[in-house]
Amino acid sequence: MNDEVEFTRDATRIRPERSRLVRSRGGHRESRANSHATRLSSSLLTRPCVFSSTTTRPQTAYPTPNNTMTTTAMATKTSGARTFSIATPSQATRRASVVVEDVAHHAQIETHVAEDAAKATESEQSMTILQGIKTYPKAVGWSVLLSTCIIMEGFDIVLINSLYGLPAFQQRFGTQLPDGSYQVSAAWQSGLSNGALVGEIIGLLGVGIIVERIGYKKTMITALAFVTCFIFLLFFAQNLPMLLVGETLCGLPWGAFQTLTTTYAAEVCPVALRAYLTTYVNLCWVLGQFFSSGVLKGVSTRPGPIGYKLPYGLQWIWPVPLIIGIALAPESPWWLVRKGRREDAKKQLLRLTSRKQADFDADATLSLMIYTTELERTNTTGASYLDCFRGVDLRRTEIVCGVWAIQVLSGSPAFTGYSTYFFEQAGLGTSSAFSLSLGQYALGAVGTILSWFLMTKFGRRSLYLWGQIIMGLILVVVGCLGLATPTHVNAQWGIGAMILIYTFTYNITVGPICYSLVAEISSTRLRNKTVVLARDLYNITGMVANVLAPHMLNPASWNWGAKAGFFWAGTCLLCSVWTFFRLPEPKGRTFAELDVLFNAKISARNFSKTDVQSISHSSRMRTDSEEKGAVACVESVEATPSR
Repeated sequence: MNDEVEFTRDATRIRPERSRLVRSRGGHRESRANSHATRLSSSLLTRPCVFSSTTTRPQTAYPTPNNTMTTTAMATKTSGARTFSIATPSQATRRASVVVEDVAHHAQIETHVAEDAAKATESEQSMTILQGIKTYPKAVGWSVLLSTCIIMEGFDIVLINSLYGLPAFQQRFGTQLPDGSYQVSAAWQSGLSNGALVGEIIGLLGVGIIVERIGYKKTMITALAFVTCFIFLLFFAQNLPMLLVGETLCGLPWGAFQTLTTTYAAEVCPVALRAYLTTYVNLCWVLGQFFSSGVLKGVSTRPGPIGYKLPYGLQWIWPVPLIIGIALAPESPWWLVRKGRREDAKKQLLRLTSRKQADFDADATLSLMIYTTELERTNTTGASYLDCFRGVDLRRTEIVCGVWAIQVLSGSPAFTGYSTYFFEQAGLGTSSAFSLSLGQYALGAVGTILSWFLMTKFGRRSLYLWGQIIMGLILVVVGCLGLATPTHVNAQWGIGAMILIYTFTYNITVGPICYSLVAEISSTRLRNKTVVLARDLYNITGMVANVLAPHMLNPASWNWGAKAGFFWAGTCLLCSVWTFFRLPEPKGRTFAELDVLFNAKISARNFSKTDVQSISHSSRMRTDSEEKGAVACVESVEATPSR
C-alpha cells in the first residue's frame, strides 16, 4: 500500500490536512512499508512517533483523533527506533506545526480530561481582555492584593540607596571629607545594599521549597509576620553594622514576595490577563519607589534622626492589612492540582471567577490544569532544583535567568536605584535631585501602564529586545554628557533629562515585560523553583552592580559620575544580542502549548511562527485503528519524495 500525506501551503502556513491510504501500483513499496510497520508497531502502541524538522531540532508528532499523523521535515534515526519525517519548504516562507501530546492513556488521566482540556484551551485562546475581566474579576482583585507586598519592598529598596544622599543620614552614619561634607563610604554603601540581596538569596532558596509544601497563602503570611519584626532593627539602628543586620534579615521575607506575587498572578489568571497581572508587579515596584522618593523629599530638609527614621517606620503600615487580606484569599488551584487535591482546586477556581458567567466551564479549566501537569510529569522526573537543569527545563531555566539578569545588566541599579545619589554627584542640588527622582518614578508608573497596550500589539520578545537597544543608545548619550565639566549646568540637566527618558524606556519594556516572561517561560511544575533560581541570579548580579555603582559614583572612589553610562551601555547592548538568539515569544500561548514548543525544541526566533495543533482528545492509544494509523505513518514516509 502507498500512503499519501496532503499539505496545505501558503506564504505563512503549512498544516497537515489529512492522511489517507491509497492502493500502491506495485508490491515492492508495500512490502517495505509492512516490514517497517512490523518493527515499529509494538512501540507505536505505547508511545507516539517522533519526527524532526528541517529548520529546528527534532519535533514530536502524536496521533490525532482520526488516527492521522502530523509530520515535519528530515528523516533521522534514534536508538532503538527509527524516526521519520517529510522534507518541507523553507521555514522562512511558512509556519511550522507541532501537536500536543496525548496523555489520556496515563493512569492519572480520566478519558474525558484531555477532551475537556482541549475545550478549555480553545476557550482561553479566544477569550478577549474584557471577557477575561468579566469571567475572572475576583482573580484580578486577589492578584492585585498579593502584588501589593512588592510596594512595601520597593519602598525600602529605594529607601536605603536614596538615604545616601540625605544630609541627616550622611551626618549620622557617614565620615567627614576634606571639604567638610559627609559621605557614607563606598564600601559601606555596597555592604548595606548587598545585605538585603544576601538575605533575599537565602530567602528565595527556602521559599522555593516551602511554597510547594504549604502553599502560597501560608508562605506569604509567614513572610509578612517576619518582616514586621525585622523593621524594628532598621528603625532603632544606632550604627552601620546594626543597619546591615536589619537589611539582611528583611531580605529573607522579601525574597518570598519577589517570586510568589508573580507566580500567583500567573496561576490564577487566564492567558488573556496573564501578561497584565504579572507586569503589574513592576508597577508595584515603581509605586513603592515613588512613595519612597516622595517621603524622602518631604524629610530631606529635616535635621536629626527623624529625617531617616520616619521613612523606616512608615513600613509598618503595610503588613497587618496584607495579612488579613491574604488570609481571605483563595489558594492557587494549580498548586492544589499538583498536590492531587482536585476537588479543592475546583472550589478555589470558582472563588476566582464570576458566578454571572454561565458559559464558564470550571470542569474543563480544571481538566486543562490536570492535563498540563501530567504532560509535564511525562517529560520531567521530579520537581527539585536539580530538575531545573535537566532536559528541556535547562533551556527554560537559562531563559528565565537571563531575562531577569538583564534588568541589572541594562544599568537599572545604577541609574534608577541610585538615582538621587547619582543626580547629586552629577552636580544637582539635594532638592533638585529628589524632585527628579520623584519625576523618574512617576514616568516609570506611566511607562508600565503603557506597556500593557504595547504588549498586545508587539508581544514580549520585540519589546524586550528593542528596549535594550534604545536604553543602550541613551546610556551612550549620558556618558558623552558626563565628559563635560562638572560646572556645566546645561550638561547636568541634560544628564537628568536623559535618565528620565531611560527610566521611561526601561519601564515600558524591560522592567514590566520581565515579569510576564519569567512567569510564562518556566514550566508549571518547576515554576516556583525556576523563578527562585532566576531571582537569585538577579540578586547575585545586583550584588556585583551594587559594588560597582557606588565606586563609579562616589567622589572619594572612582568618581566616574555620568561617564558610567559608557560601561552600562556596553553590557546593555551585549544583552540585546543574547535576547535576539535565545528569547522566544510566549504571547497568546497556554502553558500546555508552551510545554509542547519547548519539548519540540523550536528555536526562539521560530516560536511565534509555529502553530500548535489542538490538544488530542483521543484516548484510544492501544486500538487496532491506531495500529493502522502507525502503518499509514510509515508508508507515508516511504511513498512521499523529499522536496
